[in-house]
Amino acid sequence: MAWVVLFVSAALETVWATALGESDGFTVLGPTIVFAATIVVSLVAFGYVLKHIPISTAYAVWTGTGAALTVLWGMATGAEPVTALRLLFIAGIVGCVVGLKLVPARPTQDAVDPATRATRPTRPTRARDSA
Repeated sequence: MAWVVLFVSAALETVWATALGESDGFTVLGPTIVFAATIVVSLVAFGYVLKHIPISTAYAVWTGTGAALTVLWGMATGAEPVTALRLLFIAGIVGCVVGLKLVPARPTQDAVDPATRATRPTRPTRARDSA
């Protein structure tokens, strides 16, 4: 569920970023209202996501997805040119987002050290972790 909320929040990032541009420095009422409403919902949703997905992964996915969707929206509306290089770089962003989704967010409790082939703890146990 957190991943679905993350992608919805990223899509809302596209809406508020576009509305921000259309608000002309908050002087046009309609886009300013859309901006204010969607940024609040987007950030509240992102806050929920951070309870379930590590921030390093969630933030990268959120910003990458939002950026890619914003550029795609700009191309779809004619505000930005469609070029092979732009499409290639957007595909790269999407590929990175998919990769972050597929890679486990947290390592297993014990990891094998490739240099020695021995099992080693991934992080030391702190007193507050056991309390």
